[in-house]
Amino acid sequence: MLYYLFEYLDKVWELPGAGMFQYISFRAGMAVITSLIISLLFGKRLINFLRRKQVGETVRDLGLDGQMEKQGTPTMGGLIILGAILIPTLLFAKLNNIYIIIILISTVWLGFIGFIDDYIKVFKKEKKGLAGKFKILGQVGLGLFVGLTMYFNADIVIREKAPEKSYIDASETTDPAKLGEISSVFSPEPVKSTKSTIPFFKDNELDYSIFVSWLGKGYKKWTFLIFVPIVILIITAVSNGANLTDGMDGLATGTSAIIGATLAILAYVSGNIFFANYLNIMYIPDTGELVVFISAFVGACIGFLWYNAFPAQVFMGDTGSLALGGIIAVFAIMLRKELLIPILCGIFLAESVSVMMQVSYFKYTRIKFGKGRRIFKMSPLHHHYQLKGYKEPKIVLRFFIVGIMLAVFTVITLKIR
Repeated sequence: MLYYLFEYLDKVWELPGAGMFQYISFRAGMAVITSLIISLLFGKRLINFLRRKQVGETVRDLGLDGQMEKQGTPTMGGLIILGAILIPTLLFAKLNNIYIIIILISTVWLGFIGFIDDYIKVFKKEKKGLAGKFKILGQVGLGLFVGLTMYFNADIVIREKAPEKSYIDASETTDPAKLGEISSVFSPEPVKSTKSTIPFFKDNELDYSIFVSWLGKGYKKWTFLIFVPIVILIITAVSNGANLTDGMDGLATGTSAIIGATLAILAYVSGNIFFANYLNIMYIPDTGELVVFISAFVGACIGFLWYNAFPAQVFMGDTGSLALGGIIAVFAIMLRKELLIPILCGIFLAESVSVMMQVSYFKYTRIKFGKGRRIFKMSPLHHHYQLKGYKEPKIVLRFFIVGIMLAVFTVITLKIR
């Protein structure tokens, strides 16, 4: 909203300084500051409100160190995160940008599903919350929306490298003519595409249409039959992975902040024609605007960590965890970087895989030996280390260190081919 106001003040009234709102970097910085202020100022008020309403976490005794001390800690704190993301985005982003529209709808969509789950647990006193099938249905619904919009919306395009062109070095010149050559490296007209980025390969673009090439002439029009299910799978997997990671104070919040900062870098270089040329990566027009949103996302996570760090004063609940995972998945899909998710979201992946391995092995051994056996002392993975005697803050900090390593590795994959 403020973007349009200051654009008007700059063009019509030539207000000094109003032109700064044209720069993504300035608006991204303002989004971070605003989200932090919202989290810190209003977070405490919401926590006190939740306490008065007795919106506390019900903890099942699993024999974990310090677990029962968390009984009664306010939950549904994801509302702080959602507010700290949505308000700065509405203030500083271009709201007619299709990518901003998609990510805002995704945030509200999964936040609402998580809120219903928390509401049933807390106010209806039903420990299981929203039935799993309804959560999955909501995630599938979002996947359908994102996948079909990405596939059919005319504003979602890429500009491909022109076959006869290659990298042009403009790093040490300000000559407009030289800089103008950068644009010629890419196709003059944007095109609809279902291409994605494959890490570690020189010609690192995968077109999902190859999976339906066996249909013969005109096969590309059926690509959505492959593309949409992949989008659904990614959103469901990452959203649930974030949900499983939310089992220790600050773990999901801090991990999401690290991932968000990395996505901000990927969004900036993918939406900037000069960096896209320099890094020899796919140029996706208009995705630079997503830097404003993801900056608010990072600020919201860091601000929430103020209250969620050990010992937590509030838990985000499914209101926050489902939304965080969904945002990360949708964001990566829009940047055509979803194949980097196993690296970037390695913490989420490890948590999810540990649960699947534990459950599968337990069922298998129960059938074969008559008694179920376990691979880990407990799943998800962070509880395994807790039962091995590691203190919660140490586990969380070490997971952060691994998350940072994975984030750095994700960024350098842009040049490792």
